[in-house]
Amino acid sequence: MTNPFKKYRIDRLFFHSFAIVLILVIAVTAWTSYSNSSKALVKTTSHYQQRLLDELNNEISTRLNMIEQISLSTSRDNELTAYLQNRQDDFERYRKRVGVESALGNLTYAIPLIQGIDLYMDQPVPNDSQSYIQFRNLPDMDKQPWSASLQKSDFAWSGEHSIPSIQGDVPVLSFARKIMVENDYLGVLVIHIKAKEIRELLTGNSSGSNRIMTDSGGKQILKIGETLEPGEWSKWIDLKSNKSGYVHIPGNEDSGNKLLVYSRMDNSIWTLIEFTSWSQITASSLKLAEWIGLIGLGAILLVLLLTHYLSRQFTKPIKQLVSAMRMYSVGTSKEELPVDYENEFGYLFSGYRKQNERIEELYRSLEQRYEQQRKAEIEALQANINPHFLYNMLDQLNWMAIEAGQDELSRILELMGRMFRIGLSNGASFIKVSEELEHIGCYLEIQQLRWGEGLEYRIEVEPELQKLYLPKLTLQPFVENSIVHGFNKQRSGQVIIRMATAGGALQIVIEDNGAGLKQPKEQPRKRHTGGYGIHNVRERIAGYFGTGYGITLMEREEGGTRVEISLPLLPEAPAQKLPASLTRRDG
Repeated sequence: MTNPFKKYRIDRLFFHSFAIVLILVIAVTAWTSYSNSSKALVKTTSHYQQRLLDELNNEISTRLNMIEQISLSTSRDNELTAYLQNRQDDFERYRKRVGVESALGNLTYAIPLIQGIDLYMDQPVPNDSQSYIQFRNLPDMDKQPWSASLQKSDFAWSGEHSIPSIQGDVPVLSFARKIMVENDYLGVLVIHIKAKEIRELLTGNSSGSNRIMTDSGGKQILKIGETLEPGEWSKWIDLKSNKSGYVHIPGNEDSGNKLLVYSRMDNSIWTLIEFTSWSQITASSLKLAEWIGLIGLGAILLVLLLTHYLSRQFTKPIKQLVSAMRMYSVGTSKEELPVDYENEFGYLFSGYRKQNERIEELYRSLEQRYEQQRKAEIEALQANINPHFLYNMLDQLNWMAIEAGQDELSRILELMGRMFRIGLSNGASFIKVSEELEHIGCYLEIQQLRWGEGLEYRIEVEPELQKLYLPKLTLQPFVENSIVHGFNKQRSGQVIIRMATAGGALQIVIEDNGAGLKQPKEQPRKRHTGGYGIHNVRERIAGYFGTGYGITLMEREEGGTRVEISLPLLPEAPAQKLPASLTRRDG
């Protein structure tokens, strides 16, 4: 005879097995459970609990309103807003940071309820990670539990969560408030308060209470004891009403009936909810308890016997799988799992085997990627030495040219130094359009010093576009290609650079009136900068943004070359990463 636990679906077996027993238990319980109403007892209990919750609500609201007022006054502090506007030099910015940190630190020491304060801002100066005051980067705010609520409002409370401290992870409630000055969004002030103290207030004198604290939107902020899920109790309470009340929630086999008492106050956004087991309220009914006890005892014995048998059959394959998973290690022999299961366990075992095969493949792939990444990192470190060395040498040569009275040579060296500074960009892969235009402007000015009046250029870019970001050194290879190859047999030339937005993308156009794309066959190639530079830009755009963006080169009807570059609109610099195509480069 085939074991049914190896052939049939587990959920059907459990459903049918438990259904038969529970139907018998519920039928007998329903016949004996109808008794005298306990409305008077419920009314007395709810009245007492409601008065107690009102007192706790008033006390908690006072504490949390104080935190909101402190946050409001702190966010309007002139020294804080001046520091966040970031209009000072480095020394003044450091001095103001010390003052802000000291003021916020005094606030945490003066109010024991406050665990710590975080200030989210642009370009924060790192400080001691163990400090109660933390200056954090504004983009990191998206990882916080209150960030979604803050997008819809100027301030928001978070539910209970933990933050690191000197004593380890500490549970806190966080209040976040946007810092605005004349409609300018400067940052976010986050005050962490000790969840332990609010929990003690919520507990009151009843250590065994089951309570929840929610905000006006019904979001759970804190809870103690065993409570229902929000979806089970929210449909019984009108959160838009400021009235307190109580309601009887019918239960199920798991939770049982509940008496829900809630407290809402006019001067508070908080709702306190207490859950009390219905059986606990009606425990004084001895007659009903005796009947339920006798019938329940028999039902429990039957369920225990059945559950014991079912659980053994259910847990045996799970234990086998857990044992196989515990013993698993890449490259070692695998523990064999049964192959005669035709139900969900069979699918699970099959999936586990496929997963192991996939892990082995991924492990081999990761070993290859690690080796490639290690080589790319070494090459990147070596590549950073030369630009820094050349930048320092140009600075020394500039001073030598000034002392020698070579003003034109000094100007060229100064422009080249600015180009190297922008090219380094502290290792950043993306720079602002304004910096890219400054870089290409320096290059064109150097070429003008060489060509004299024979070279003309024009840059047409709106100011708002100069705040966007693009991969650095995007324009220079094309402009250099126009001058070195396009004007090589001309005494004059013109280069025009335009930028505009179209179709949700940044469109860059570079035009020249040079020889065009078709070069004479007899012309020797003296340099590979143009071809390699354009190829490099094309690969970087494909690596960063995919196939939706790129470069188009074409002949102009009136002569010369037209280059069209399509890039996404980037109001902020994306995370720094090396394009996959470049990490695979051997040279």
